[in-house]
Amino acid sequence: MNPILNKNLFFVKEHRGFFKAANNYDVIDPLTQQTIMQCREPDLGFFTKIFRFSEYKTMTPFNIIITDATGTPILRVTRGFTLFRSVVEVFDEKEVLIGRFRQRMLSIGGKFEVQDTMGQTLCMLKGKWSSWEFNFTQGNFALAKVSKKWAGLGRELFTSTDNYMLEITETVPPN
Repeated sequence: MNPILNKNLFFVKEHRGFFKAANNYDVIDPLTQQTIMQCREPDLGFFTKIFRFSEYKTMTPFNIIITDATGTPILRVTRGFTLFRSVVEVFDEKEVLIGRFRQRMLSIGGKFEVQDTMGQTLCMLKGKWSSWEFNFTQGNFALAKVSKKWAGLGRELFTSTDNYMLEITETVPPN
């Protein structure tokens, strides 16, 4: 695994756009203000682009490539078309599956099992859509937190740009 993933703080900044179909983010080290990773969704299909502007947006597939600042691949995050239960797969830089996020059926607010390659649950990702805060937990222990950062009224109302902070607790071992 790339050592850049050993950090505990990541500021995820979505690219601005009024009519954008692709998911594009920069990941910034909040301590140095340097862009350390880029998340891009290249090669969107025609129908995926069309459905991204409809009520079916959350069902569309995605294939996000995460690279370091020089363009070297670090991770790939992918999901196929989904109707009821989303399964997101994560691959390392060698295209080896390293884990999955499997959505729990009938969960209110969003609940995912974070699984290893064998399908064993490692922790849970639980969230409240109303507060835009999500927590990775293992039993009663908090492992990490994702929180939405307010971008101001103009950006929040007139663009679909979101910013997030990922904070991983110091007790989580590297990689």
